[in-house]
Amino acid sequence: MLTMSLMKDIKLGGSIRLMPKPSSPAKEHLLVARHVTKSFGTFVANDDVNFTLGAGELHALLGENGAGKSTFVKMIYGLLQPDSGGFEWQGRPVHISNPQQARAMGIGMVFQHFSLFDSLTVAENIELALPETMNREQLRTLIRTRSDDYGIPLDPDSMVADLSVGQQQRVEIVRCLLQDPSLLIMDEPTSVLTPQETDQLFDVLRRLASSGCAVLFISHKLDEIKKLTSRATILRGGRNVAEVETAEKTTHQMAELMVGETVDAVKSGTGPVNGEVLFSVTALSREAHGPFDVPLEAISFAARSGEILGIAGIAGNGQDELMSALSGEWRGQQKGVIWVGQTDVSQLGPQHRRHHKICFIPEERNGHAAVPQMRLSENALLTGFQDDGMVKAGMVKQQAILSRAELISVTFDVRRPLADPHAAALSGGNLQKFVVGREIIKQPRVLIVAQPTWGVDVGAATFIRQTMIELAAAGSAVVVISQDLEEIFAISNRIAVLSAGRLSEPQPAAQMTSQAVGLLMGGVHLSDDIDSLRAEGG
Repeated sequence: MLTMSLMKDIKLGGSIRLMPKPSSPAKEHLLVARHVTKSFGTFVANDDVNFTLGAGELHALLGENGAGKSTFVKMIYGLLQPDSGGFEWQGRPVHISNPQQARAMGIGMVFQHFSLFDSLTVAENIELALPETMNREQLRTLIRTRSDDYGIPLDPDSMVADLSVGQQQRVEIVRCLLQDPSLLIMDEPTSVLTPQETDQLFDVLRRLASSGCAVLFISHKLDEIKKLTSRATILRGGRNVAEVETAEKTTHQMAELMVGETVDAVKSGTGPVNGEVLFSVTALSREAHGPFDVPLEAISFAARSGEILGIAGIAGNGQDELMSALSGEWRGQQKGVIWVGQTDVSQLGPQHRRHHKICFIPEERNGHAAVPQMRLSENALLTGFQDDGMVKAGMVKQQAILSRAELISVTFDVRRPLADPHAAALSGGNLQKFVVGREIIKQPRVLIVAQPTWGVDVGAATFIRQTMIELAAAGSAVVVISQDLEEIFAISNRIAVLSAGRLSEPQPAAQMTSQAVGLLMGGVHLSDDIDSLRAEGG
């Protein structure tokens, strides 16, 4: 329950009224887009888009990655300007020249890719977005109170650099909600939230809508779209192709409207696997190295040839620390803890672990998995320079890395504006497909991947999941660390749960339920009888 009215005046170090609400009825058009077109060179991102949004409406914007969704909402928020056409706000034509003007009008946006300063605290990042200088202590209190009310608690004194991806997403959401907008644009806001956190966020959004705030919601999780929204506009190739009442369409029908063709289901053999152990971890422990680190406690598991081992968990429960230990970015453990087959790799770094045919895909594609300012061919080289033909006598073979980037792009359907663009020029989903493809194309013995389909559309997510299944079917061992329970159940042979730095005993996926996994994710003691958890789960 919210403990303060969303319509309340809040005074912090001066008089300021948050959340001015339109007095118009819910069916009146708050925002109208007429014939909006936007191009980048010869690439047309939005082509004659028409769109209406009512005050108090929960509206979905759907489309594949590269369909033009992000370009369109960036124009609404003033980050980009249309080449032709324009917008009306509350019945009047308006030119939205920048985000500051958009916020002053009452438009807020939660971005898929974070716009936070790592070197500042949560409170300092939030303060930058608010319209006046506020009393810091009162702001800190407000952040704690409101974030708790929203069910996504934050410590205002935490450094953003020390937060997990999921916790940073919370900062983005709370920062925007504290501006109390009349239109809230949310670009994949639940991609790193748990089902419970998502439900709590949806409760907040429904309350906002009931008070007159419109919500424009972008998500590739079509079950969420049906659960939250009443209407959806679908873009394909930059154009409007459909507007539907979400209650009248199945998720499969919406997916097919998005991609323009039949969408095949993931074909997974999720039964038990008895292949040889290719990757194993024995009593991996790690102390917290900072005030916001999560210590790991005696983590043990084994992944077999032909198996996908799914590790579920809520953000901030040790996923980052586990991934850094498995990849070799952190090498503080003793010998005999991490093995590839019969080889002890505990004290080897990422480069030397790759010599043993193990590949890694971190959850943050921008800056960690890929360098946005580098071209795709150069990004292919980053983890492939040890491969035959890419480097010879210390010299990079330009044609070889171009060919590798082209092979990855064609094989994994990476849609590019140029033959070899900078990574920053790709949509989030297409960059993710490139990063995943860069590693899978090597046919590793072991693949360890975190959040493989974060922020990826339904078609790309299906493709990525299917390639991981096929990699396992070919004899590799795949370890997937994911907060997406639907994904975990769709692809995993066995499932374990990471909670407070401790890992539950992996169990056959067929014997688990989402409720049982949710209980473990939510902090049920890992020593509890797993049979009772399965019974409780149904």
